[in-house]
Amino acid sequence: MSNRKFVSIVATLVAAISMAHTPSALASDPYPLEYFALREVVSNVAVSPNGEQLAMLKILTREGNPILHIYEAGNLEKDPFVVNADPMEIRNYYWASDSHIVLTLRQRVRDKIEGQNQGVYEQRIAILNVKKKEFDDFPAAAPIVENLLPGKATKIIISEQPGAGEDLSLEKAFRPRAYYEMDLNRGTKKLLIRGKIDMGQIEFDSEGNPLFGRGFDLGSKEYVWYYREKGKKGWDDVLRIHEDDFETWFIEVEGLDDAVPGNLIVKAHNGDDKLGLWSYNTKTRNYDELLYRRSDVDVYGVRRHSNTWEYPDRITAVSYFTDKFYFEYFDEVEGATFKQLESLIPGAHYVSITSRSRDGNTLTARNIGPRDPGTYYLLHDGEFKVVGSEQPLLEPEELADVEYIKYKARDGRDLVMYVTKPNSEGPFPTIVLPHGGPHVHEIILYDEWAQMLANNGYMVIQPQYRMSMGYGFDHFRSAFNNGSQGGRKMQDDKDDAALYMVEQGLADPDRLAMFGWSYGGYAALVAASRTPQIYQCVIAGAAVADYIRQANEYPNPRGTGKIFTEDYQYGVVNPVDEVPKVNVPILLIHGSVDQRVRPRQAKLYLTQLEKYNKNYKYLELDGADHFSNTLFYQHQIDLYEGLISFLKNDCGPGGL
Repeated sequence: MSNRKFVSIVATLVAAISMAHTPSALASDPYPLEYFALREVVSNVAVSPNGEQLAMLKILTREGNPILHIYEAGNLEKDPFVVNADPMEIRNYYWASDSHIVLTLRQRVRDKIEGQNQGVYEQRIAILNVKKKEFDDFPAAAPIVENLLPGKATKIIISEQPGAGEDLSLEKAFRPRAYYEMDLNRGTKKLLIRGKIDMGQIEFDSEGNPLFGRGFDLGSKEYVWYYREKGKKGWDDVLRIHEDDFETWFIEVEGLDDAVPGNLIVKAHNGDDKLGLWSYNTKTRNYDELLYRRSDVDVYGVRRHSNTWEYPDRITAVSYFTDKFYFEYFDEVEGATFKQLESLIPGAHYVSITSRSRDGNTLTARNIGPRDPGTYYLLHDGEFKVVGSEQPLLEPEELADVEYIKYKARDGRDLVMYVTKPNSEGPFPTIVLPHGGPHVHEIILYDEWAQMLANNGYMVIQPQYRMSMGYGFDHFRSAFNNGSQGGRKMQDDKDDAALYMVEQGLADPDRLAMFGWSYGGYAALVAASRTPQIYQCVIAGAAVADYIRQANEYPNPRGTGKIFTEDYQYGVVNPVDEVPKVNVPILLIHGSVDQRVRPRQAKLYLTQLEKYNKNYKYLELDGADHFSNTLFYQHQIDLYEGLISFLKNDCGPGGL
C-alpha cells in the first residue's frame, strides 16, 4: 500500500458551522407517526467535478417523488435548475463530467408481479446535459452504472442484463451482464464485453480497462476469480473455491495493491476465524501478506480515496465495526481529513465524504447516527456549512441512543446486540427486532423502525444471532452445526437477548414482543409457536411462512451447493407446519406486490390460522414490494399505525 502524501484540504477546514437544529426540551409526547413516515427530504448531495455546482435530490411533498435540484455551489440562495422526471421516479444520479449528470430512473409499469424477483417496476438510465438543460432516457434491461470513467471525460460504462427476471435457475444464478461504453454527448453505446456464466461479474479500472472478473465453473462446481493485467488481452484464473466451501461466502477482491504490482487486495479468512485483509499474489496464487486483521470482529471492507476523480482506484483505509464503524488509515492525510471533519460535525457518528472536486478544495460530507437520520454539509471557498437534513422534523434531543451490549446464549456462545432505549426510565416494554437475511451484516447507524418504536416508549433489541456476518467464521458456521439451526439455536439467541435485558432490569418480562421483516418475519412466526413462550405477541412482516416452498421457488443465488440447501433450508423449523402450536396474537403484514417473498406465503399462513382459530390480524400494504425503497409515505403511515395500534390494544392482556 502506497504511503505517498497528497495535497489535503485539512488546513482549509474551518470551525464555523451552521447548525441544522437548535436544542429543545424533551417532549412528553411522541412525535406524530407521519414524522417517521416521510421519505428523505434531502438526499444524494454532491458537487460537480469542477466544484462549481451542487446537486441534490429533494422530496417536496409527502407523496412526492425525488426531484433533482442543481445549485451554484457558491450561492445556494439562488434559484436552482430543477429536473422532474415524472412519470418516472429518479432513484439516483451521478456527476459524470462538469456538464453531464447520469440519472437512474424507474417507473411502475405493472399492477401485479410476474414471478419470483419479477417486480412491477422497470428501469431506465438518462443522460442530463446540464448546460443545455435537456435529457434523454435510454431503455435498458436492469441497467447499472458500473464506472464513471474519471480517465475519460465524456464516457461511462453501463451494464445490462439480457433476459433479466426470466428465471432463477443455475444458468441465471450469476446473472451474466453485458457491458457497454456510453458516449454522453452522443447518447450512443458500444459493447465492451459480454459476461457469461463462467465470468459474469466484471469490473473496470478508471480508464475502462477490464480488471477483475468472477464466475462459476459449471463442470467443477467452483467459483472462479479472474484478473487481467493492464495491457494484456487474456484473463488469468487466479483463485478457485468449491461451492461447498464456506469460504465462498466471504472472499472479496477489494482492488489492486499499489505497493506490490500484480497483487490484489483481498478480504479472506485464509485459515483464521476472523476475516482479514490480505495482499494476494496472482502469479503464485498465495496470500503473500496479512495487511490487517482483528481478534474480535471481521474486517468489513475498505475505504477508497475521497477524491475519486484524481485517485479513483486508491484504497486508503480498512474498516470494521462494533458499536459503530471504525477505520484504520493507510493514507495519513486522508485520515487527518476525516478526523478534522468529525471534529466539526455535531454528534459525528459515521461521517463520509459523498463527493469532492478534482482540485480537492470543495467537498460534500454526510453524517448519520442514532440521533442524526442524515445531515449533509458543504465545504466551499473555505466555508463549511449545513446543506440539509434527510429528516428535518426529527430533532437529535428527541431521538434515542443505541448501545452495543455483549451477552451469552444459553449454550455459552458469546453474542452481541444493539439496544435502542427510550429517553425515560425502565423497565421498558421491549421489542426484539431481528434483522433480515439471515446472512447479512447489520450495523446500526440510524434505524428508523427502532427510533420510531423507542419514541413511542418501547425499548428495541437487535440481536446479532448466529449466522450474522461480521463476527467470524465460527459464528456464521454455527448456524449449520448438527443440521440447520433455523428456528432452533438461532431462535434461542434472540430470546436470550430479551431475557438478558430482563435480568438487567431494563426489559419488562411481562411486556415482550417480536417484530421482524423478511427473515425477521420468519423468526417472528417461529416465536409465535414456541414453548415456553416469553412474548405477549409477534408482528411478522413480509414473512417466509413456508420455508421449503420458498427454497424451491427461489434457488440459492450462489449456486446449487448443499451449504444453503441441504445444510440449512431443508432443516429449518417451518412456520406453516407449526400453526397448531401458536399461542400468542399475531399481526401479519405483507406487501401486495412483494416479489421476493410472494404474497401467497402470507395467504398460506392465514389459511392455517383460520383453520386452527388463532388470534390474528392481517395488514396488506397495497402496492408495496419487499424492499424499503418501495415503501412510500402512505405505506409507512399504514405500517406504523398498524404496529402501534396492535401493540397497544391487541398484544396480550392489556396490550404492550
